[in-house]
Amino acid sequence: MPMAGKGMLLTSMNIDAAHEAEFNRWYDREHLEERVAIDGFLEARRYVAHDGNPKYLSLYSTETFEALDSPAYRAALANQTAWSKANIARFQNMIRAVARITVSRGTGRGAALGIVRLRPAGGEDKLRAALREQLDPAELDGIISMHLIESDRALSKPITDDPSAPNPGAGDWFVLIDATDVGAVPAAMLRFSGNIALKPLTISSGVYRLMWDLAKGDIGG
Repeated sequence: MPMAGKGMLLTSMNIDAAHEAEFNRWYDREHLEERVAIDGFLEARRYVAHDGNPKYLSLYSTETFEALDSPAYRAALANQTAWSKANIARFQNMIRAVARITVSRGTGRGAALGIVRLRPAGGEDKLRAALREQLDPAELDGIISMHLIESDRALSKPITDDPSAPNPGAGDWFVLIDATDVGAVPAAMLRFSGNIALKPLTISSGVYRLMWDLAKGDIGG
């Protein structure tokens, strides 16, 4: 099926090698389950870069976009565990996008993910329509589903940075390409990186491998 829910939180970061084992232990043993348990959250997926930066990427799907600014989510942010605070303080080059899922085509989720970060420069309705045409996995071998998420400028900001600092990427959009294998992603990415109209809007791209995923039903929440 297309991507679950209507909202998505995307987080991505690097971590110093000296703290990487602890960071992964925290993510795997506490953080993902803690987030998925929040009312309105449906599932989470963790990725590691095959060819991309930052190294780590997580996607959290929510039933509605509003769940990403709900009292339950805000309470979770305001009441982090000591383990969370220690690890979050070590994040480097963090990206945090609070987004609406505006296009989702295909069926299911893949073992690999392609991601293209775009910065709209006006004409958003026209751009969305153009992207919708490209986000069709039907003719692409190994591509399971394709999606567009659009960041909310007011809510999207790294939680480790000075909140008053400029954040030109707060309103960026992300194309997500679910694939069976990392080898299937480059051909799909050409629809964007090789598109004359889209290339000037492209900020970055990467290919990631799925580490694991967690759904609400897995924790009995």
